[in-house]
Amino acid sequence: QVQLVESGGGLVQTGGSLRISCTISGATFTDYSMAWFRQAPGKEREFVSAFRISDRSTSYADSVKGRFTISGDNNKMTRHLQMNSLQPDDTAVYYCAAYRGRLVYSALSTSTLYHYWGQGTQVTVSS
Repeated sequence: QVQLVESGGGLVQTGGSLRISCTISGATFTDYSMAWFRQAPGKEREFVSAFRISDRSTSYADSVKGRFTISGDNNKMTRHLQMNSLQPDDTAVYYCAAYRGRLVYSALSTSTLYHYWGQGTQVTVSS
């Protein structure tokens, strides 16, 4: 059974940094493209970043480009999201998601395509 577990969320001041992580179990890490989505109170879930396993390419939402970086540790079967220069608008529950198989680059931001989801981790940025 494939499971995703997020960790590393918390409270940070504006301008600060956090790294959140997503560990996959019950699967071969290198078979999966993985993404981060977030959902703020009263808003729809939105795409944040993704790592496409087939060519190791990355994708970012415009709102986080230059501030967030997605990376991974194959040995630990973990995908990280380093978040710098955090703003109050970044406050949300962050979810990681995994897709097994080939995923076209343009579809990386489509949440409904992902097969597995984590439970989410809260990130709160205080002003």
